[in-house]
Amino acid sequence: MTTSVDDVTTQAAVSAIVAAHRGQRGPLLPIVHAIQAEWGHVPQEVVPLLAQELNLSRADVHGVISFYDDFRREPAGRTTVRICRGEACQAVGAGALVTCARDRTGLSPGETRADGSVTVDQVFCLGNCALGPAVEVNGEMLGRMDTDRLRSILDEAVAS
Repeated sequence: MTTSVDDVTTQAAVSAIVAAHRGQRGPLLPIVHAIQAEWGHVPQEVVPLLAQELNLSRADVHGVISFYDDFRREPAGRTTVRICRGEACQAVGAGALVTCARDRTGLSPGETRADGSVTVDQVFCLGNCALGPAVEVNGEMLGRMDTDRLRSILDEAVAS
């Protein structure tokens, strides 16, 4: 789906999402989550639409989107690998996983391969501290990750 501000379909979709959440207290976060669920990211082009619909400034809307790491401004790759960088995971090897991902894919955290095959992200706690280092692959939590397993996951993602 295109996300041009001039696109009537996009405007209608954003308006429908806003309408579904308008009665909530502080509806911006649930609306932005719903937009990301719809398009896989939060296109910059919807910021003025949200600002107008919610009677907020564009800066307020942009500030919320840019503050939370879970909101994407660009579509993610077909495979998303999120490496936990929380203290517990760092203590048991998360840094080596980030290095492994960079070496294997050429990506730093927050980047997506040009072919759209994989996105590598870092988060600062996946809540799986007892089984660190933790990695989330397409929403599936994987504990006790090591560089060999991560290489295999990344190689498969790039090949598909």
